[in-house]
Parts: sequence; C-alpha cells; structure tokens
Amino acid sequence: MIRDFLKDVHTLCITGHVRPDGDCVGSTLGLYAYVKKNFPEIETDIYLEEPTDKLSFIAGFPEINSIYPDHKPYDLMIILDCASEDRVGKAKKYLKEAKHTINIDHHVSNTMFADENFVNGESSSASEEIYKFMEPDLLNRDIAIALYTGIIYDTGVFKYPATSPLTMKIAGELMTYGIPTDMIIDESFYAKTYDENRIFGYAVLNSKLAFDGKVIYSMLSQKEINEFGVSSKELEGIVPQLRLTKGVLVAVFLYETPAGDIKVSFRSNDPFDVNEIAREFGGGGHIRASGTNMTGTLEDCMERILAEIGKKL
Repeated sequence: MIRDFLKDVHTLCITGHVRPDGDCVGSTLGLYAYVKKNFPEIETDIYLEEPTDKLSFIAGFPEINSIYPDHKPYDLMIILDCASEDRVGKAKKYLKEAKHTINIDHHVSNTMFADENFVNGESSSASEEIYKFMEPDLLNRDIAIALYTGIIYDTGVFKYPATSPLTMKIAGELMTYGIPTDMIIDESFYAKTYDENRIFGYAVLNSKLAFDGKVIYSMLSQKEINEFGVSSKELEGIVPQLRLTKGVLVAVFLYETPAGDIKVSFRSNDPFDVNEIAREFGGGGHIRASGTNMTGTLEDCMERILAEIGKKL
C-alpha cells in the first residue's frame, strides 16, 4: 500500500519518463492527487517534461513542474511508467540524491534501477499498476479520472493485447466515481488539433511499404515538423495509425528532434515482437509498442532498422 511507502516520509518526488504520454501523465497525476488528498502533511512535488495540453483536464495538471529546480534530497522518489534510468530525463538529478527510490512500471524491458522495483510486464499500464497500491476508499473522482485516462491511453481504449480481465475490472471500479468516460476517451485519445491533423495526413501520405507490405514506415525531418508548426507532442497518433494498415506486421515512425537525434517508434501486430528490434538499438518497451533513440540521418537510421526487421521476418 502507498501508506507503507510513505512511512516517515516528509518530502516526496513523483516523476515519469521523458516525452510523457497519457499513461505517464495519468499515473503520476493520479498518485500526486492521492498523496495530496490523503497525506497532505507530506511535501509533494511532481516533475515531468511539459505534457500535451490535451491532458489538461486532469486535476493537478498546472502543478506539474517542468523546470526541474534544485532541491535538497527527497526522502522518497517514486518513478512511474519509466523503463530505465536514462528515461527519467532531467529528473535524474533527484534520483541520484533521493534517500529512497521506488520504480513502478509495466515495461518488460525495465532495468530495475530503483531501490525497490514493482514491475509487471503483463499489466496494461502504469496507471493500472499504481491503482493496485491504492486503498479504494481513499480515492476520489479526480484520482479516478487520472488513472482511467492512463489506462485508456495505453490500452488503445481497451483494444491492445495487454488489456486483461483485471484491466477491465479496475476500469469499472474507477467508473463508480462518476467519471466522464466519453470526454476522457475523446480528449485523451481521439481529439486532434487542426495542425495535428495536417501533419498526421502528411506523414501517412508519405509513408512507404517494405517487405511485400509487411512493414510500413514514415519519416519526418525537423524542417518538416517546423513547417507544420507542431512539436513532438503532436506526433503521437501517427505510428498507431500506420499499424492499422491491412497486411502490415510492423509500423515504424521516425522523426528528427531539435537536438538532431532520431526518435523512433515501433508498433506491431501479432506475432511480431518490436521490443526485440528496439533493444537492438538501445531502446525497449513492449512486444507490440516500443521505441528508441538513434543518431544519423533519417534515411540511414531507417535502413538499419529495416535490415534488423528483415532478419526477424
């Protein structure tokens, strides 16, 4: 139980992975709200890179700190939805100094980098995992909205393979708090800005097939991203859409970051394991959804990825 984690804790730091997605934001804000409600005497801070505004309906969103100021060592740091120490990003400085660290995650590639590690690779999401440490009578509507959002995001609205009977049971229990499920699903999963729709269409239009249609991929340079006036936060829906192409086993989306490296996202259909591909390039994640960072040109990175995929097909 979370109350066991918080024994003798006066200062708490909560964080997740770089480029936070719906599950990362939902699980961290859900935990943040839970602690603020039930343990108000604990000084609690939440650190994340700036999330998409689409998730601003979650309570506590304005309290996310994306500046990462210096702070004396925290008594406890809880890291959610983060597979490795490198994925903690700028919050790593708190990790190195914290008196105790706890890692709660659902990625099969997790490196068990904390003092205590609670990792369930069969779970749908970090939001599902953190719920298991909460006492139901200590939840409220705001906490339920945050956790339901995370589950919705990482299950693709309950359609991805990691969705289990337990996932559905937990989602049902969260619904008893009177949460607006239709709004949560639309805002966190389906809603797109006009600029998102434009670059979404551009990426799909310029996608290519390989290996007799078993692989689909698309790439965006930083110049193209700038021309559409978007950031990486507006690119999340591209690779899941590519995966839906009939006959495709593997979808790959690459884009150039402002720093010049290449961010790679993989999605797959049964039976292809993209976690194996991501790990070949220093990344990881799940069997059906993984990612990594690479260096080089977009074309060079894609060529290397295709070569590795070809070995597995």
